[in-house]
Amino acid sequence: MKAIQILKNGGPEVLELRELPRPAPAEGEVLVRLRAIGVNFIDTYQRTGLYPVKLPYVPGMEGSGTVEQVGTGVSALKAGDRIAYTNIPGAYAEYSVIPAGRAVILPDNLDFRQGAAAMLQGMTAHYLATSTFPLKKGDVCLIHAAAGGVGLLLVQIARMRGARILATVSTKEKAVLAREAGADHVILYTEKNFEDEVKSLTEGRGVDVVYDSVGKTTFEKGLNCLRPLGTMVVFGQSSGKMEPIDPAVLGAKGSLFLTRPILGHYIADRKSLLFRSGDILGWAAAGQLKLSIGQTCALSEAAEAHRNLEGRKTTGKVLLIP
Repeated sequence: MKAIQILKNGGPEVLELRELPRPAPAEGEVLVRLRAIGVNFIDTYQRTGLYPVKLPYVPGMEGSGTVEQVGTGVSALKAGDRIAYTNIPGAYAEYSVIPAGRAVILPDNLDFRQGAAAMLQGMTAHYLATSTFPLKKGDVCLIHAAAGGVGLLLVQIARMRGARILATVSTKEKAVLAREAGADHVILYTEKNFEDEVKSLTEGRGVDVVYDSVGKTTFEKGLNCLRPLGTMVVFGQSSGKMEPIDPAVLGAKGSLFLTRPILGHYIADRKSLLFRSGDILGWAAAGQLKLSIGQTCALSEAAEAHRNLEGRKTTGKVLLIP
């Protein structure tokens, strides 16, 4: 089978298209013929070595496709089932083996591209808005990178939950997408100081929660945007690794809360996985949640997909098609 493999850490150029043996499912596993593969920032972190992985390595944590073969002991799935999954490495390939218990069945009216677009970023947005800081009517949130894959979904879920949404984006084109998703106020951080804008829009009170996937360039100002007892949720670092923070700073700025959540902890068991994926896929199937696919590339163009993602040239979801 064709697959993208990393032999050494580095830039997008280290993503090599290679011919590898097709894997076979062991007990409790299924072989999936992938039809769409999600591209996520975690893939770039692993490629560069920011998140160390054992090399050689096939990147990719998310995909959708059909079950090709089931291993012994698997009864809940059969060949031909349409499934999606996330948080299992090895997705940048034509075939992947995954534990049967990590697969979810796609609704009939969602295609493979929608399935791959929904899982990692959709469930990330879900846990952020429903668990890490459970938004409720009247809460005010600040969402950075609001036109990105997680951002557009998080804006929509925040809207469902009745929150007032302040969003930051880098271009006027992205601002349109954030508004269409439901943002009440969109701030172009390339033109205005978002800290000043947030304080003006909240009459100096600040927001209840900041959802920050950018990290290094937004973190400090984001803390200044919070009300006393507000919560900073850092779930990514697309602009680079943040400097360490003295906990005393959180006290001085208003007894703030700081958390760095990871999706894996929120879908650690099958019940949690089915809860979050059921909401996301169900909302998408019912038309309540729009899955925005901004770019699709052939599997062989994985390097280009990474360049565009890291260059902030993408909106919505980026997919590879085997």
